[in-house]
Amino acid sequence: MSRTGITKPRSNWPAWLRRGPLENIATALIGIGFLMLFQPFALPLYTYSFITMLAGTVMFIIVSKFPA
Repeated sequence: MSRTGITKPRSNWPAWLRRGPLENIATALIGIGFLMLFQPFALPLYTYSFITMLAGTVMFIIVSKFPA
């Protein structure tokens, strides 16, 4: 029990489905897309960089609504 006497109920969601871990994955996906965009070697990586960053951004937006 906290000092105020009010406890915040824990989420029933599994630990891997909570906001923290999935936000980290989404951030890593955005970072990977960024690296794919700025590498000078492979054209397919450059081609799919936008899709990768877009997927990471959409995932971040969705996951930010999940319980902490």
